[in-house]
Amino acid sequence: MAHLDHLEHLDKDLVDELAQVARETVRDELREQGRKRRRAALLYGASGAVALYAGAAVAAAAGLALALVLPGWAAALVTAVVLGAVAAALRKAARPGHRHAPRRLPDGSAPAGPPAGPGLPYPPVPGQPPVPPITPVVPLAPDAGPDAPHRRA
Repeated sequence: MAHLDHLEHLDKDLVDELAQVARETVRDELREQGRKRRRAALLYGASGAVALYAGAAVAAAAGLALALVLPGWAAALVTAVVLGAVAAALRKAARPGHRHAPRRLPDGSAPAGPPAGPGLPYPPVPGQPPVPPITPVVPLAPDAGPDAPHRRA
């Protein structure tokens, strides 16, 4: 192996060069993906701003329509209350701890929870009794009595 010792520095140089090429490739790829995502984020932001102005225009139109039958201050107050109620409902729906009402069976009772335990490899079919878990049977040796330890045959 002494005749290959002079090639050791070539291996190290090759590994360093490959690592540099890999780093540059990954950096270029990440830069390209960042550019695409930045553009998408800009478009989503612009879409949100335009939707906000559209919603404001709809609210102003509703207020002006109410102003035909109510005084201006009352129309503005009704519009503000309706928008506040919609905002509160959206906020309540967005909370992470928000839970939906539990599902009920036609007779009004709550459904049973999922079966637990290692003996059920798949969920039971509704309307059928659960399948009991399978327990392996180990035969006793022919000469063994009930008090003898189990041996494999």
